[in-house]
Amino acid sequence: MTRLGLIAGNGKFPFLVLDAARAQGFEVVVAAIREETSPEIDSHGAASVHWLSLGELSKLIDTFKAQGITRAVMAGQVRHKQIFSSIKPDWRLAKLLLSLGTRNTDSLLGAVAKVLADEGIILENSTALLEPLLAKIGVLSKRAPSAQERKNIEYGRAVGRRLAEYDIGQTVVIAEAACVTVEAMEGTDATIERAGLLMRSLELEGEASTLSRALTVVKVAKPGQDLRFDVPVIGLTTIETMARAGASCLAVDAGRCLLLDGEAIVRAADEAGIAVCAD
Repeated sequence: MTRLGLIAGNGKFPFLVLDAARAQGFEVVVAAIREETSPEIDSHGAASVHWLSLGELSKLIDTFKAQGITRAVMAGQVRHKQIFSSIKPDWRLAKLLLSLGTRNTDSLLGAVAKVLADEGIILENSTALLEPLLAKIGVLSKRAPSAQERKNIEYGRAVGRRLAEYDIGQTVVIAEAACVTVEAMEGTDATIERAGLLMRSLELEGEASTLSRALTVVKVAKPGQDLRFDVPVIGLTTIETMARAGASCLAVDAGRCLLLDGEAIVRAADEAGIAVCAD
């Protein structure tokens, strides 16, 4: 069997990749990140699981080499705040960090990918094994976006693409073509929660409102999105967070955003009256 390395972050994404790789005949060697990966990965059918901490780049390389890994994928989020608060770089990663002009996701992970490649370990696109989960173009929910939600989506995409261009974040939350929150290090769900709190704090009421409480969440891919890492992902928790925050619409980029929970996402959106579309 062909061996494949899996660098596993948090959430469901690594488990889906592991299942898909095994179904396609790969023997999967997992490098699990202590600060992020679920302990359940130990019993999920990998050929072997090796735990390492953020910053142990040399250990990652040595582990994969010892296991005969020449191809690998990254799957699952590594929270930005973990990188800045928990990371204890070994000599190899410290050297890499010193060489960076900026420490955004693309520059950091791109540099890690280059170091791996120099050691004979090629990072593959993380979506290659999960193409059926990429959002299909069109309205995915029972309810289509309203005219106002469409305006929000159009404006949100314009703002989101500029935000993503600088690799700051990929999610914006809009109300009546006004930008309520933008994503930075906190992540998608926290950005949505913050928008809900902000709208509630405004204490808007009925006809006196100048701004609707209904929020539209727009998640975009970066220009020239590198599908090896940091791929836009929507899970069931995102829909649940939207419902709590008072968000009524979700828009993603077709073919460039993974819907990890598939039918469960659409079912939860329909139950909450949330419109979901991909363009």
